[in-house]
Order: sequence, then structure tokens, then C-alpha cells
Amino acid sequence: MTPGTEYEARLTGRRGRVAAQDRLHVQLGNIRLLLGVSAAVIAYSAFVHHALNPLWLFAPVAAFLPILPIHSRVLRKRTMAARAVLFYEHGLARIADKWAGTGEQGLRLRDPLHPYADDLDLFGHGSLFELLSEARTRGGEDALAGWLLHPADPETIRRRQQSVAELKQYLDLRESLFVLGEDARDTVHTSHLAAWAGSSPILDSNLLWSAAALLSLNVAVSAFAAWYLDFQRPLLFALLAVALFGYWLRKRVLAVITTLDEAVHDLSLLSSLLELVEKQPFESPHLLELRRRLTASQAIRRLHHLAELVDSRDNPLIRVAGPPLLYGTHLAFAVERWRAAYGPQVGAWLEALSEFEALLSLAGYAAEHPSDPFPEIVPEKLIDGAELGHPLLPADKCVRNSVHLDANLALLCVSGSNMSGKSTYLRTIGINAVLAMAGAPIRGKHLRICPVATGAAIRITDSLQGGASRFYAELKRLRQVLDLAAGEYPVLFLLDELLSGTNSHDRKIGAEGVLRELLDRGALGLITTHDLALTAIAEALQPRAANVHFEDTLENGQLHFDYRLRPGVVQKSNALELMRSIGLDV
Repeated sequence: MTPGTEYEARLTGRRGRVAAQDRLHVQLGNIRLLLGVSAAVIAYSAFVHHALNPLWLFAPVAAFLPILPIHSRVLRKRTMAARAVLFYEHGLARIADKWAGTGEQGLRLRDPLHPYADDLDLFGHGSLFELLSEARTRGGEDALAGWLLHPADPETIRRRQQSVAELKQYLDLRESLFVLGEDARDTVHTSHLAAWAGSSPILDSNLLWSAAALLSLNVAVSAFAAWYLDFQRPLLFALLAVALFGYWLRKRVLAVITTLDEAVHDLSLLSSLLELVEKQPFESPHLLELRRRLTASQAIRRLHHLAELVDSRDNPLIRVAGPPLLYGTHLAFAVERWRAAYGPQVGAWLEALSEFEALLSLAGYAAEHPSDPFPEIVPEKLIDGAELGHPLLPADKCVRNSVHLDANLALLCVSGSNMSGKSTYLRTIGINAVLAMAGAPIRGKHLRICPVATGAAIRITDSLQGGASRFYAELKRLRQVLDLAAGEYPVLFLLDELLSGTNSHDRKIGAEGVLRELLDRGALGLITTHDLALTAIAEALQPRAANVHFEDTLENGQLHFDYRLRPGVVQKSNALELMRSIGLDV
């Protein structure tokens, strides 16, 4: 069964669930209305006409009360089924290449100074992040973005590939996490919880905790004596001692309770997310290790219970009985004991959950694109890709091309006319390298690639606020790419229309100098140009460089592109034909 077929079948089933819950919702609503009308009729008959005993009111009320939680559960089930419908609708949209604008775009994660994020469309409308992300918490989104922005080491890549290969079979888990976690996006702030758990304790004295327990016990015993023996003096002294002790600790108790309230939101939801992962029968070593690190649902549930008890202080009964028994003080000590026991582990729990969500996002992509293989990570300096395609382009519009770069042939100079496919070719290689370094499948027949640090100058613009021209912005990016070449991994550089902002003479000298330095530093990469003078650079840098090109044909006044890469230098330009095609008299 193909992913699309399975999604369609499940979508039909989930829509059936929504319809069934809708029917129950209407039926329960009618019953509630009927009971309300019955109560009104009975009240009218009893209190206006005195025809019925007022005790008859208990019948509709007694029937009405248990319907409330039942109705609430029906509405919750309907919400969950509707989210499942959304999950499969989004999946089908991705499979049909109609997903742009339907998912999380990750704009808050965008860094305009990153060496390739904007150039390769990592974030924003129709971006790689939007295509991949199924994360429900901000921590999961941050983890996935981090994988796309920073290349992993070979061992980490292989570990992620193994985990993704197993997780892509867990469709029920992906659905459950999406459905359950939809509430988590805006309410579960894992960073706040981690910061609170790792902060210094405010009340960490066992002596003070014991004193509070003895004072509360003393009040209880004294109150019993006052009631049973009619002996009030001990109670007065006990209450005075409690008041003084409580006043002395008041600031610290309020600090504990306030910081807890700021840090914890929807902990029951977080506990459910953790419990969902804990129950999975994983097999790969990394997933088993993640599951071991995520056995935290019971501890989070206990913290949630403490937070509920803290909220219960607003109850009128607790407001009266709580202060004499140091209710808030005991809760503050209990919270601090929880933080002492589990606080150092919270960061690891949340980090593991974030990593799991990122893996599940990659697994969803792998499941929906079963023909996309995992790349082979090799130790030698090599980028060898066959029939690479751009994952953000619709399959029916994506023309695939190959690439081969190694220590002997490290530079391809791509020439061609406007709109012939040069920039898309660079982006195709770059985005597949990003996927490979993140541990994801790539779009292509196969890809053998060494660990690389990518640097691109494809979408460079000027900055009015920064007072920088496009040419100066490109120079700064080139400096950034050269600095990357001093790092641990070879640089994959992707430079579109290199140094086009200056005159032809300076451009050729400058471009050759930059490229020679990059190659001397062990980098691999591609440049594009429609200025045929720059194609001489490949000859000057032989045998480490070669020319390739895209070409076009003019038929009946219309330009046609096949977007196929060919060896050598392009022999013609379409600039004049393009001008004439839009009515310019040239």
C-alpha cells in the first residue's frame, strides 16, 4: 500500500469518527435542552401553581449532572478526530506537492546572517522546514532547525538514519503525537520548565521543613484539644507560633510558588507526550536510548499534581484552613524536594523529547517519499550524486541532474543563459547536502557525500538599513565562506553569478583569486555565470575545475529550456530574445 493510499483510507475513517461524535454532540445537546425545559416546567408547576412537589426538581437535575462530563468527553473526542483529519490532509497535501502554506514555517528560527539558510529556502513559505516539520513543541522545532542549520558528524548522521528508517513505520505514533501535541505548541514552554528546574533552590533546609511539620501538627493537636477539652490557650500559642514562622518564610514561600506558576503550563499534556513515547517497542539502539532517557512521565505527573495543589489555595475552604496549617509552606517544600530530586534531569528529558520530535519529522518525510534514499556518508572528499532533484519542487516539474566533485575535480563553472536552471541546480545540490548532513533521505537516485560545511551566495541582497550594497554583502558572505573552510569539514561552496556587482576586468581577477584560495583550502563547489569571460577561470584552474552548462532553444519566437546539464561552455545567450519577447525594441 502506498503512503497516499493508506492516508486516504485513514482519512475516511477519521472523518467517520468526526461525524459520529457530531451526532452524539447533537443528541446530548438535545437531551440537555429537554432536561432544562423539564426543570423549568416542574419549577413553574411547583412554585407558581403549586401543582407539584418541589422535590421533583431533583429528577432532571440528577439526570443533567452526569451528562456534563459525558458531553465534555464527546467534544474532546471530536476535537481529537478533527485533528487526525488535519494530520492526514496535510500528509496528502505533501504527497501531492500542494503543501506550501499549510504548515509551520519556522520564521522565528530564521537567521539572515547564516551562510546558507536564506539561500536554500530553509525557513518561510514553501520552505524545507515547512515540508519536514511535524514537531508539536517549540523544543522539537528548535532541534529540527538546528539539524538543518548545522552539519552533524558522520556517526550522528548514521544514527539518525537508522532511527528514521525504523520510525517511518510508526504511523500511529506520528498521528498520536500530532493529535495530542497540538495543544502543546502554544502552552508547553519547555525552555521555561528547564530553566526553572535547573535554577538554585530557594527552600532547601530539612530543619525548616521539620519545623513546619511540627508546627502544623501542634496546631492540629491544639485545635482538637480546644474542641474536645474546651482548652483554648495551647491553640492560641500554636497559632501565634505558626503566624510568626509563616511570616518569616513568607517571601521565600511566595518565590517558590510564583516561579513554579511561571514555569509550568499544561504539565499533564507534557506527561502524556512522554508517556506516549515510553510505551513504544523500539529496536534501534538510539531509539531505545531515547526511550530510556524519556521515562519521566510519572515524575512530570507528580509535578503537575503539586501545581494543581498550589492552584487550590484559591479555594475558599483552603483560604480559611490553609494558613493555620501552613498549607502553602508545605507545598513550597514539596516543590523544592521535587526540584532537588528531578531538576538536574529535566533538561535531559526535554532534550530527548525534542530530539525524538525532530527524528519523527524526518521519519514522516521518509515515509511519504519512499523512493528517496538515504545518502552514503564517506570518509574521502567526495560529492557524487546521481539524478538529484529539488525536494521543494513538484515532482512533475522537477528536472534531475547529477554532480561529481572530488579532490581531483573540485570546481564546476556552470554557464548558461537567463532562466536556464543554473541557480536551481546550485540550490538542488545545496539542499540535498543539508538533508544528508541532518540524517534525512535525499531527493535523487543516490548520493555519496563526505561531511561538509555548506556556504552559499545565491540570494544576496543589499541592505538599506545596514547601508550595504549587494556587492558588499556578497563580499562579506565570501569572507564567511572562506572562514568556514578553516573548519573541521570541507566546505561545499555554491556561488551564483559570482561578483556580478563589479566590472568585468575586476570580476574575473577577483573571482579567480577567491576560487583559487577556496580550492587551496580543500573546498568543493560550484559557481554560475552568464558572463562567458568567467568560464576561462575553469581553464586557468585545470585540472581541479571544469566547465558545464545549461542551454536553451528558440522556436517560433518562444524560448524553451530543458534544464539538462551538459559538459563545456554555453555557446549562446538569450538576453536579447528575452527583451524582444516582452516587447522591447532591441
